[in-house]
Amino acid sequence: MKYNIKIAEEKMQKSVNAYESNLSTIRASQANAAIVSKVMFEYYGAPTKLVDMASVAVTDPKTLTITPYDRSTLKAMVKALQASDIGITPQDDGSVIRLVFPPLTEEHRKGLAKQIQKMGEEARVAIRNIRRDANDDIKKQKKGGEMTEDEQKAGEKSVQDLTDRFIKTVDEITSKKEKEILKL
Repeated sequence: MKYNIKIAEEKMQKSVNAYESNLSTIRASQANAAIVSKVMFEYYGAPTKLVDMASVAVTDPKTLTITPYDRSTLKAMVKALQASDIGITPQDDGSVIRLVFPPLTEEHRKGLAKQIQKMGEEARVAIRNIRRDANDDIKKQKKGGEMTEDEQKAGEKSVQDLTDRFIKTVDEITSKKEKEILKL
């Protein structure tokens, strides 16, 4: 069995997708529904995602509204939002929760840019680990006599080209998000 480059490509794509998903939870100065996507609250004793139990809408560039499907969950949702790391105090009027996004300070923007750099490096490390695993599989196949030395070299080159392409993608995503955060 020859090493299948598609497996490495799928794993690298999943790493990039996970990175983009994590980036969407970082708040810029504009309202973004993805910020509350990971907030959980207790619903009849079970941890439940807030977005599964409420309608989340961006009403203007600075305001996010959360309308619970079941009004009895409003207090639990507010408590979960206060306990989360989004850094915005929820305002509730008894039926709707509002999150008003204040403009970011220069210091906070720089802190977020550092956080984005760190997350980008974690994504690059994940991609490099996939490369290492793929190259290990190729070496095992060569050692087991399943492929020739030329096939091994070609396989390793393909894996490296794939790695370079995905790392470039991560760098582009990181740069774009940093510019978004740092612009006033």
